[in-house]
Amino acid sequence: MPTATPADFLARRSQLILNGDADGFAALFAPDAVIESSFAGPPGTPLRLAGQEAIREYSRRVMESPLRLEDFEVAKLYQTEDPEVVITEMRAMGTVTTTGRSFTTTSVQIIRIRDGHIVHSRDFADPRILEDVTGKPRRES
Repeated sequence: MPTATPADFLARRSQLILNGDADGFAALFAPDAVIESSFAGPPGTPLRLAGQEAIREYSRRVMESPLRLEDFEVAKLYQTEDPEVVITEMRAMGTVTTTGRSFTTTSVQIIRIRDGHIVHSRDFADPRILEDVTGKPRRES
């Protein structure tokens, strides 16, 4: 069976998020994977998640929140000299169900994929977008 390309992997990740499948999403990560956010987001948004279970728990909370992601777009995908590392420019569109406000947020993500699982992901997203649509001020880092 051929190995999934980074584009295939990102498409699968996006579909799991859009389907609200926190368990499937978490299964994309290695047991000791780490997700890091480079900028402080709204209250309750961690800067770092360590381990597949922490990723699963946080993903469930986000998927149960009023933020409804409706579409993802990979604007650019860059393969680095390190075959495990890709850099992606992502755009996510959604709605806050409590206010009806729509949003579009962009981010750059650096993702290390090893043996079919994400082992490290670093997200560079502007949290002010979510602050604007939710009305919740971001916490200081």
